[in-house]
Amino acid sequence: MALAPLILRRSLALPLLFVLSNLFAGAGARADEVPLRISGFATLGYVHSNESQADYSASALNPGTAGATKAWSPDVDSRVGVQADWQLNPQWSVVVQLVAERSLQNGYAPQLEWANLKYRVSPELDLRLGRIALPLLLVGDYRKAGYALPWVRPPVELYGSIPITNSDGIDANYRWASGEITHITQLFYGHADVPFKPQARAKAQAMTGLSHSATMGPLSVRLSAMTTRVSANLAPELFSGLQQSGSAGMLLEQRYALDNARTGTVALGVSYDTCDWFLTGEAASMSSHSFLGRRSAAYLSGGVRLGDWTPYLGYASARPDTPTYDAGLPLAGLDPVAQARNVQLNAGLNYLLSSIPYQHSVMAGGRWDVASNTALKLQYERLMPVTGTRGTLIHTQPGFRAGRAIGVFSVALDLVF
Repeated sequence: MALAPLILRRSLALPLLFVLSNLFAGAGARADEVPLRISGFATLGYVHSNESQADYSASALNPGTAGATKAWSPDVDSRVGVQADWQLNPQWSVVVQLVAERSLQNGYAPQLEWANLKYRVSPELDLRLGRIALPLLLVGDYRKAGYALPWVRPPVELYGSIPITNSDGIDANYRWASGEITHITQLFYGHADVPFKPQARAKAQAMTGLSHSATMGPLSVRLSAMTTRVSANLAPELFSGLQQSGSAGMLLEQRYALDNARTGTVALGVSYDTCDWFLTGEAASMSSHSFLGRRSAAYLSGGVRLGDWTPYLGYASARPDTPTYDAGLPLAGLDPVAQARNVQLNAGLNYLLSSIPYQHSVMAGGRWDVASNTALKLQYERLMPVTGTRGTLIHTQPGFRAGRAIGVFSVALDLVF
């Protein structure tokens, strides 16, 4: 309980959520015969970046604030989650999960992460309706529960590229076996509506995908694919200006605007965990008919468990597979006013293109399992945004220079209850 004010002194949301979760957990413990289980997780994290001209961020939906904004920021990783699992009868069950974390728009106000109704058709087949975890990545089902991860956070090069974590819709999960291999095949369809700044939202429509997981002993593999149509009213002044700049501008607007843009993702993750050591790697390819273009991201990480201690290392990269520069509108033969206007629009377009992460990083860290439900982690990352882009950094200042190493130090206390 004493951790909550440290996470957010200026908000009552997190302390209130802690209080409610403990009350509910106590009630559940006193009534084992009631098919309702309350559980939760929490992370108290602080991040320091030695880059004073930009902020470190875990994803496009997190405000970051570590670096240029604050010397030490709790905003990147600190969160609290409470989950209720209610078994109505042998066939029907309900799950609801609330998460309070720093968002771009609502501070630490709790948000509904999951809320779905499940029907067990048979021991092998489940159907769900409601808000469901997006099953694209290897740790996608529990990426916000820091205690379940070996690292402070999943590598931002990959997981920051796919910041949407749930969808509102339906899915079907089919469990089957072939020899010693256990399979889970999941089909899903839905949509997501995410506010990312005042009067600006990102919408993903007709999210249609397939995820297949296979497990054999210590080896786990997940292959996923999804297609959707994404809209986000990013840089409205830029695209409005391009529309008003003749046929050349209209072509640029149609090519780069994130407006009902067909977007696809394919991801492969592999994990080998013997309990004494682990090796995990993932790679994803993303394409969009917008300024996002084609991108790829990957990481490889491994560690050794020495009693309660787990030292680990990792390498990650993100890169665009399409150009991040466009000559833009023509300048030759224009009067000075029109030329200046086109120069400004071209600069805005290329600033947007430079936001595509192009970055390499290495990390080293350690986890100490203090108790059966508590872990303390320290992690150091050395980021290298490639010249001409700002990597995964945000809030870049005029003095920011890419192409040089940036050090990021993180400390996190993870709990489950």
